[in-house]
This record gives sequence, structure tokens and C-alpha cells, in this order.
Amino acid sequence: MAGGTFHGPTAFQVGDHNTQHSHFHTAPRAPVSLPHQVGVVPSRAQSFLERAEAGALREAFSSGGSAVSCQVLAGMGGAGKTQLAADHALRAWSEGGLEVLMWVTATARTAIVDAYAHAAADLCGADLGDPEQAAEAFLAWLQAKNHRWLIVLDDLTDPADLRGLWPPDRPEGRTLVTTRRRDAVLTGTRRKRIDVGLFTTGDATRYLAATLAAHGRSEPVDELVGLAEDLGHLPLALSQAAAYVTDQALDVAAYRSLLSDRALAPSLPGPGALPDDQRGPLTATWTLSVDLADRQDPAGVARPLLALASMLDAHGIPESVLTSRPARDYLAANSTRTPPRRKWWRWASPPRAVTGQEVHQSARLLHRLNLIDHTPQSPHQSVRVHALVQRTTRESLASCDYEEGAHAAADALLCVWPKVERDTDLAQALRANTAALAAHASSTGCLDRPHTHHVLFRAGNSLGNFGQASAAADYFQRQRAASTTHLGADHPYVLSLRHDAVYWRGKAGDAASATPACADLLEDRLRVLGPNHPHTLATRGSLAHLRAQGGDAAGAVSEFARLLDHMVRVLGPDHPNTLAVRGNLAENRGAAGDAPGAAAAFAQLLNDTIRVLGSDHLNTLATRSSLAGWHGRAGDANGAAVACAAVLDDHLRILGPDHPDTLATRSNLAHWRGEAGAAAEAASAFADLLGDVTRVLGPDHPQTLVARGNLARWRAQQGEAATFADVLDDMVRLLGPDHPHTLVVRDNLAQWQKQNSQGPGASA
Repeated sequence: MAGGTFHGPTAFQVGDHNTQHSHFHTAPRAPVSLPHQVGVVPSRAQSFLERAEAGALREAFSSGGSAVSCQVLAGMGGAGKTQLAADHALRAWSEGGLEVLMWVTATARTAIVDAYAHAAADLCGADLGDPEQAAEAFLAWLQAKNHRWLIVLDDLTDPADLRGLWPPDRPEGRTLVTTRRRDAVLTGTRRKRIDVGLFTTGDATRYLAATLAAHGRSEPVDELVGLAEDLGHLPLALSQAAAYVTDQALDVAAYRSLLSDRALAPSLPGPGALPDDQRGPLTATWTLSVDLADRQDPAGVARPLLALASMLDAHGIPESVLTSRPARDYLAANSTRTPPRRKWWRWASPPRAVTGQEVHQSARLLHRLNLIDHTPQSPHQSVRVHALVQRTTRESLASCDYEEGAHAAADALLCVWPKVERDTDLAQALRANTAALAAHASSTGCLDRPHTHHVLFRAGNSLGNFGQASAAADYFQRQRAASTTHLGADHPYVLSLRHDAVYWRGKAGDAASATPACADLLEDRLRVLGPNHPHTLATRGSLAHLRAQGGDAAGAVSEFARLLDHMVRVLGPDHPNTLAVRGNLAENRGAAGDAPGAAAAFAQLLNDTIRVLGSDHLNTLATRSSLAGWHGRAGDANGAAVACAAVLDDHLRILGPDHPDTLATRSNLAHWRGEAGAAAEAASAFADLLGDVTRVLGPDHPQTLVARGNLARWRAQQGEAATFADVLDDMVRLLGPDHPHTLVVRDNLAQWQKQNSQGPGASA
């Protein structure tokens, strides 16, 4: 019976932008206790107005057996849908009627999947390494459990994003959606739409009177009615006006006079117009409020900060993005305390730097004037800006300033993006902000000048690294189409987008379609870039990998052999990429059936890798692991075990005991000791390893499953009851029926059942 092992062959992956395609699996947590809240519910607005829609919502959700489990709040931006939903959610939570309250920013399908996956991790211990599967587990949990829950899907942009993701229709559960859409799919037997319009004159007057009264102010009713008319009864504009009036101690008549002088047309109109002719009033309100914020200490920072935030995700911007070095450089260059840039050549010194504390102070100013929501206690979504405020702010920028702001936002996102993405919440927030930035910049194409900004590559690869390979492939395909419009089909960066789309299509398991697509890309890169360009070489390596992934190990050997000859000629025999191709060639030679040849090739490669990279380089350790593995497969189990023990010592010294490579080497060592005849020692080693792998990587990680399979195998050889069936069920569920690890366990189970069916007296 064969056991599954983990080897570390040197991989040739020359990324187009030095992008590392690495997967990180978080260790699932134990399920939390109930009641539990998932996501951040926006705080209730000051002087929240009890509107008719709020009563209609409560009535619809509490009508006994006739209650409709899904309510949809539909209306234009700025009408107060999110505030109505937040009030309902906070009220239901405080009354103790819920066991689970979940708030989801539903602007994209990937955001919904990520939110569901986090809920699954909290409530049923799902693995965040596969968000789609975790999302399915969450929906199954909702369907199976009789818990009282409320799920709020805020700002649903496209109803199609909920295909297959609608919460189930359960008598104990409630779903609340806010959206600007009125599609037919949003209504039906178990879904009811509640239209949220503008304030009525009475609503607006009561809101303004209550807000002013909270500050000890009273104004004539006719002036309040007039102000409501001036602002088109838009709740968002009214809240900004009330904040300005109270902060400046103005009477409403004086404010209306100021407002009439500030009804300015935007200098950079975007495509289309704001809903219901709201551009003028909101522009005037914004102008007064941002002028006030910009005059206060730290002077001159609030305006460019709002401009920068208006390039990003309305539903939440990490504070680290806005305090990053690129963001602060942008704020310093565009601060109104800085002389105009056309006079920079006259300066004796550059503009005064903006500190992180000043960014925080300016955010508090904008929060106080209701231009943003600033919640520092939610660091990954600390700044929220209403989409209409963002739109008005962007439209106030000249074309050159718009492009500068977009590039500053992209640089800031890239600056804070960690190389190793361990924080799933931060990664999701950065992807959402990149998506928003790309949407804002799409009409001008400014993120494709002079080439496609690297943050657009980083966002797509982040999606794939978190287990959404198909979504990553689709992302790069869409980005390729968008960039082609501005750069042309043969631009090197458009070809790079094609490369990443092919890469993730292969990672998603679709080698059949990825292979010809990669072959087509290679032809275009040969034509455009020539045979010696690094990107052309990377494509040839990717094509060879895809052939191996599709089961054609012999074809992969041929591809890598031809590529190696070219690499030696172009880069030289000692270039790290040349060494990587040698490792891939050796690995596929072994996979094609030549284990002794693979071992000999890795032995030669190891000498050169140590000479070029040093004995402690990770590629050197990976080459040593591969060499040990192929020695074992060639028949020298004792030699493989001795070599693995030496590699393990160095892994422990260099990487530490909990690094995944260290754990994989422990697995390899236990395996080869068992193959060398020490079955009891192998079983004990796998029992110890299983505890550590489960703790570090989680129960559903492939290494954990392999450890379970190997433990079952060596215990069975010791005469103990086998647990192959349990492991097989989990492997089929998590890896699929045709995964190599699944096939190994299936074969082990079949052989064990055959041996035990013969009975104790049967002959061998």
C-alpha cells in the first residue's frame, strides 16, 4: 500500500510582475457561542427619524404565519436605506430576539462569498482556505439549524450576485436587502419590496427640528420647510446641512443664503447624472462643509483626504491605506496650505509632510460634518463615504487631479498589501477597494497609463490565493478586456493579464482549456516580445506545467527540456530560473516513470544550487527534499529517511517547527521510516504530526488529511482497526474523488478490505 507524501520540488514560476502565487490556509476556529454577530453594523444616525418605512419593515417581519422572510428596501442612493436597515438590525439585536446577526456589504459576489465564509468559520468551524465551500457550509447551517437569525445584505449592486447565495426561507430566519435596483427577481412569493423614497416635507422638517433641538437650537418651521425644498428632501444632504448649521452656529436663513451662492456645476461631470437631479444641491452642501473642514486644524488636509477616499470603496476603507506613505505624499502635495504646484520650482524646500495623526484628525473633522463615517475601532473598514458624496467629490476634480488621485489610491493600496496574506478580513477589504478604484477609473483609463497598475494584478492574485481560483481567472479575463480598450491587445501588460487568467484557470482544475489558451499566448508573446524575453520564458514554463497537470508527464518533460536549453543559452546555467527549470524537468522525469533518473538529476542540481544560492536558501532545502523523495521511490527507503532527517534539522533551524514546509518534511520522514521497516515508529510519528498539523493548518488542510491517511495506514499494518473510510469521505468532500491523495486512500481502503475479508486462516 502506498502512502501519500509531500515533496518540495523547485518550481519554475517566473511571474510577470514577480507575483508569488501562494496559498495560505487559516486554521479553523472552534465554533463560537451564541448569540453572535458577524460583520460591522453601521451606527445609528444622530436624530434618527422614525419613518413610515421602518414601521412597515417591522410589520412585514412580524406578521405571524403570514410574515415574509425576506424584505427588500429599494430606493435611490442617499435615501436612507442603510440607516433604516441598521436601525432595524440594532433594534432586533438589543431586544434579544436574535441568536445570529450578520451584516454583509453586498456590492460584489466575491464580497458576499467572503462574508459567508467568515460566518461559516465562526459558526461551524469551516476552513477559510476554500471560501466557496465555506459559504455553502454556512447556507447549509442556516437551513439545518433552528436558530433565530437576521442577515442584512447591504447595497446589493447586482441581483445576479446572489444566485445560489440567497439565505434559505426559514420560519426562524429573516433576510433584509438594501439596493438601488428594482429587478423582478427581488420580489416574489417569499420576498417583498419596500420602496424607500425621499423624506416627505413633514419627515424633513421633523428631522431638522430634532437635530437642531439636540444642540439647543430652534428655527422657524417655514425656514426648515424651505431648506428641505432647497435640498430636494434628500436625507443625506439634509444631514450634511444640519451638521454644518450646528457646527457654525448659523441660523437656517443664513445657511440657505450661502447655499444659493454655492449651487455650482461640477467641473468634471462623469457619465450620466446623479439620480433625480440631485447634483446641484449635494454639490452646494458638500462645498460648504468641506470648505469648513479644510480651514480647521490640520488646515488643508481634509479636502484632499476626501478626494482620496472618494476613489475607494464607499463601504469601508482601511485606515492603514489612508495613512500609508503614498497617501500622505498625495495629501501633502495637494494640501491647500501648499503653494500651487506650478510654483514648485521656486520653493526653497518641498511641501511639509502630513503625519498619520493629521490624517486621523482630518478624518474626525470630516466625520463630524457628516461627510464620512469614521470608526477607528473597525480598522479594516474605518472610513465609509456615501456613494453620492464620493461622486460629487470626484466630479469636482480636474482631469489631471482625477488621474493623480487614482494613482495615489492605487499606490496606497499596493503599499499596505502584505506579501503573505494571513489576515483574511484585510485582504478582502483591499480587494474591495481595488475593485471600487478600478470601476471609478475605468471610463478614463488612467490606471492603464503608462501601463496597467500593479495593484490590479495584486488584487486578482489575492483572490486566487484565498481559494477562489475560478473567480481569479474571471477577474483577469475582465481586466484584460478593460485594459485592451486603452492599451491594445498586444501591449505587454495586456499579455500579462492573459497569462494570469490562464494560470488561475489551470489552478481551478481546467487544464483542458487553459493549455490551448497558454499555447496561443505563447505565440503572441513570441511575436511581440521575442523568444528571449522573461515573460515569453515564463509562458513556456506555464505551458509545460499545464501539460503535466493534464496528465501528460512525458509531454511536460519534452517542454521543460527544450526550455532548459533555451534558458542556458539566454540566461546562463547558474541563473536561478535556469536552476528552477532543471528542478521541474527532474520532477516530471520521475513522474513519467524514471525515478532513478529523477534522483540523479536532483543530485546534480543540488550541488549547483548550493554553489549558487547557498546551503540555507529555501530552494536548496526544496531540492534536498525532492532528492530524498526520489531516492526513496527509486528503492532506497533507508537513504531517503536519513536524508529527510537531515533536511528536517535545517528546516527547524531556519523556518521553525510550525512552518508548513517543516511539517511536510516531518511527514516525509515518517513515511520513509515506515517504508524502511519501522512501522510502529511511523505510526507514532504520524500521530504526533497529526496533532501539530491540525493545530497549525486546520482539520481540512490537505496535509492534515494526508497525515490522517498515513496514520490509518501504519496503524492498520500494526493490526489496529483502520479508519480509511472516514479519511476517504473527507478527502472526497474536500479534494474531490480524482485527487491523487484521494486515490491513494481509496487504494489503501480496498487493499485493507481485501486482506481482512480473507479471514484469519486464509492464505496470503
